[in-house]
Amino acid sequence: MTPTEITATRKLADGRQMPVMGFGTYLLNDQPTMNTAIQTAWDAGYRMFDTAMLYRNEDILGPAIQQLGLPREGLFLTSKVAEIVQGYDQTMKAVEGSLKRLQTDYLDLLLIHWPVREHFFDTWRALEQLKADGQVKSIGVSNYTIAHLELLATKAKEMPVVNQVEYHPYLNQQALADYDQEHDIVTEAWSPLGRRVVLDDPMLAKMATHHNKSVAQVILRWELQHQLVTIPKSTHPERIQENANIFDFSLDIDEMTMIDLLNKNERTGNEPEIVYETGKQY
Repeated sequence: MTPTEITATRKLADGRQMPVMGFGTYLLNDQPTMNTAIQTAWDAGYRMFDTAMLYRNEDILGPAIQQLGLPREGLFLTSKVAEIVQGYDQTMKAVEGSLKRLQTDYLDLLLIHWPVREHFFDTWRALEQLKADGQVKSIGVSNYTIAHLELLATKAKEMPVVNQVEYHPYLNQQALADYDQEHDIVTEAWSPLGRRVVLDDPMLAKMATHHNKSVAQVILRWELQHQLVTIPKSTHPERIQENANIFDFSLDIDEMTMIDLLNKNERTGNEPEIVYETGKQY
């Protein structure tokens, strides 16, 4: 069932609820910009905020939440374990640092940012322990392929409840999304709008005009109707508000198919298998 408002949630395999839409904080790297963006997002209805160790902004997201007086119990905070701190002991220590920077006692969701062969199982074991200790409520992965998930299943005590991957009309990864759904894993889209070339697509522009919406709103609606969780990012207040306003229209089956067919398997980010083998982004 497609959500009808931004405050809607999706039930995870561990029984917890996750908002269907969140706010991405990548490239928000100064306190005034962060404060304005978080306040605007909160006012627009966003309750989930996504960060990562690699973004180097946990130490301004935490203060922003405190300075704005946002209630911790009303937030859903996600962070991610960077490749450079993977491994059991390193991950345990790194997450302690994240909690301090975010000025919170727990994370709602912790993800492994990229799969790394050398520390593949030990890092996941650390996440399982962090959840058992109560420092993390839910655990998941990011940029995992079907092969990575199948490998993890050979030793994991519990499987990820979320797989955050690059997903947009030019890279819809439908086979992976189908696999996730079959295994009770929620697929979450990062870079949900793709690059400028996606937003300039003429077919999407025509569809947006038909619905009296922006291309970004059409794309986010398409992802929502595919049962994805999505985390658009912006520093512009009007865009933040616009991205949240996608619950008053719907795409029909033909429109959904037309957007599906735009897929070109074009990534804006790294190839997961290369990061897995090398242990670093390129």
